[in-house]
Amino acid sequence: MSLIVENLSCARGGRTLFTGLSLRADPGAFIALRGPNGAGKSTLLRALAGLSPSRGSIRWGETSLAEDADAYQEKLLYAGHLDAVKPALTVDENLSFWAELHDGSAEALESAMARFRLKALASIPAGQCSAGQKRRLGLARLVVTERPVWLLDEPTVSLDAESARDFAGTVSAHCAAGGVVIAATHIELGVEGGRELWLDRFAAVPAKDGLEAADDPFLDPAFERENIT
Repeated sequence: MSLIVENLSCARGGRTLFTGLSLRADPGAFIALRGPNGAGKSTLLRALAGLSPSRGSIRWGETSLAEDADAYQEKLLYAGHLDAVKPALTVDENLSFWAELHDGSAEALESAMARFRLKALASIPAGQCSAGQKRRLGLARLVVTERPVWLLDEPTVSLDAESARDFAGTVSAHCAAGGVVIAATHIELGVEGGRELWLDRFAAVPAKDGLEAADDPFLDPAFERENIT
């Protein structure tokens, strides 16, 4: 199956960040989202994850986000700026929790511990880990959840060079197995065979007369009736 986005527009804080964006990510695709700060990279990832309002069409195969959000979201994993680890739990407990939550296999859990070099840290509370170790633990969720689509926001922040190479290898392996990865990044991630999508190409022209309902779904009464009431 493919991730297909058609004529997408997203706004934040009453300002349209981009409009008319379309993309298709077929099995094995790696797409690096590029652009200056404020171009909408994080907003696009959140929209693709179903966490931010948007206009346009987003679907995985025949499953539409608008029509069946639960079924759509079961196919993806979003990893944002926060590592989403519980500091009181050990590294092993954190990862085991995610594996159990998403029905991850024992093999996937073992693979995640090995790929991100977490075995030596298994019994350490996550709150005592360094920023880089927490990031590795957070990214290890990608492997244990075994979902086809990964949406990643600046995934290599806090990683050392060796860990960044490990991560690139994990992404390459996922794509080679038919997975899809879309990552917002300001740097080269070391993943071969991917393509770049520059969001500033889809920048909206600022409104001259103040905010309009079309600029932000939250200002549109129809959006409120359909999504909030």
